[in-house]
Amino acid sequence: MTNNDIVQKLWNLCDVLRDDGINYSDYVTELVLLLFIKMVHENTEADILEKHPLPKGCRWTDLNNKSGLNLLNDYKRILLSLSTGTDGAGKKVHNDPLIKAIYADAQTRLREPRHLEQMIKALDQIDWFSAKQDGLGDLYEGLLEKNANETKSGAGQYFTPRALINSMVRCLKPQPLEVIQDPAAGTAGFLIAADQYIKDQTDELFDLSAKEQKFQKNRAFVGIELVPGTRRLALMNCLLHGMEGDDEGVVHMGNALGQAGRDLEKAHVILANPPFGTSKGGEASITRDDLTYKTSNKQLAFLQHIYRGLKPGGRAAIVLPDNVLFEANTGTEIRRDLMHKCNLHTILRLPTGIFYAQGVKTNVLFFTKGTAKKPTQDENCTKNVWVYDLRTNMPNFGKRTPFTEAHLKPFEKVYGRKADGTSKRTEGEWSFNAEEIDLSDEAKQAKENQSVDERLAHSRWRCFSREWIAENKDDSLDISWLKDKDSVDAANLPEPEVLAGEAMSELVQALGELDGLMRKLGAEEEADGHRMLLSQLIGESE
Repeated sequence: MTNNDIVQKLWNLCDVLRDDGINYSDYVTELVLLLFIKMVHENTEADILEKHPLPKGCRWTDLNNKSGLNLLNDYKRILLSLSTGTDGAGKKVHNDPLIKAIYADAQTRLREPRHLEQMIKALDQIDWFSAKQDGLGDLYEGLLEKNANETKSGAGQYFTPRALINSMVRCLKPQPLEVIQDPAAGTAGFLIAADQYIKDQTDELFDLSAKEQKFQKNRAFVGIELVPGTRRLALMNCLLHGMEGDDEGVVHMGNALGQAGRDLEKAHVILANPPFGTSKGGEASITRDDLTYKTSNKQLAFLQHIYRGLKPGGRAAIVLPDNVLFEANTGTEIRRDLMHKCNLHTILRLPTGIFYAQGVKTNVLFFTKGTAKKPTQDENCTKNVWVYDLRTNMPNFGKRTPFTEAHLKPFEKVYGRKADGTSKRTEGEWSFNAEEIDLSDEAKQAKENQSVDERLAHSRWRCFSREWIAENKDDSLDISWLKDKDSVDAANLPEPEVLAGEAMSELVQALGELDGLMRKLGAEEEADGHRMLLSQLIGESE
């Protein structure tokens, strides 16, 4: 039985939850509260879990031989004990801060004992020996991915496609003893992929000394997550992958745009996909006083946190929407500051449809703090920006056309072996039939294609000097040169939901910018009124 088969069996248990009246959005939370107890049992039986065992009275064997109301009441007692460290009578059961964090405020919404009994029996019937061959952490992550792909769950908002995560990690090449951070951790996908990359290079850490192994388990990785339920998933995910972190776990509770972010240790590597949109409270909800440029745009604030949070010579890869590349005023100032303090060496323009929100256009920015020769340099660090266009004339990715690592291999090849982007590079890369693109008149006349031979104008891989960006784009990084003249033909239009998603995405971004502008002009009450009206309109349409 493969992990995919087991993931499907686990997902099928959601039918049981639905029969108990549990909402779609709560499926995974309800399922993993029980599943984690079972996985800890399996890891303990296999002598894999060295630390953080569940306390006596709160283990799988305390559940799987009971039935009826006794079972449901005992399960509720176990969740309370794991959450608080005490039982109903106030007696101390455990004092493990990580287990408390994982089960913080955990409650079951199950009302029928027979449904709980049905789930326990189903979990006991799974071929856990097969599951353990690939690792229970991978199985758990497969369940999270399944949940993210089910659009009704709304979980995709914190799930970055695995293929993209792995590619970004391979480009940055995290090393043992480096501090690796994700300030918008979600379910900890980036941190777990970085950990696995290092394990693959070090024979599962056995090439390291005992002291170095301890650093990898407890200090190498740190994340921050704002949503308690998402952090719970992240902590479980990390622990099942052998990543323990400090007393708060690998992923800390908090807001990276507040005090929690300011207190973070500077990192050697930062990988992130910050949440899209503007901050609901405008600039006031971004409480960092160490960010030079005030903004209500969360991505611009996260971008500042990341390039300020790198150690000299540190490396970063961050997923950002298009608006960050071209937003004027504060956006321009932040991009200039980034290119001063860091070597912004690479931009990957991603195809649409790979994230939960159809039509959202995104990019990955790769940069290094300082320069290769002088990591402490903080002026004029960017000399050239290399751009790979993986968007033009690519399929509309989704369930029917999955986005895979094969789509990223040509980019990784031209990126080069050096993690800091300093490998020798040559313009020109024509994967995915780029040479067959019939360029539109607009593309031919674009500044990016002036004094460029026709074959290079069809390339997906181009280089633009810092001076060219300043003179021709006024420091906008929205650099594109490929556009098929047939791309607007009705026969080649994307699916209607993709077009609607693109329009919705642009409207949401525009509304966010207008909201920020009104607040800057002192019209907070009017802005709040419009926000409330919009919420009511959306609520009525649901």
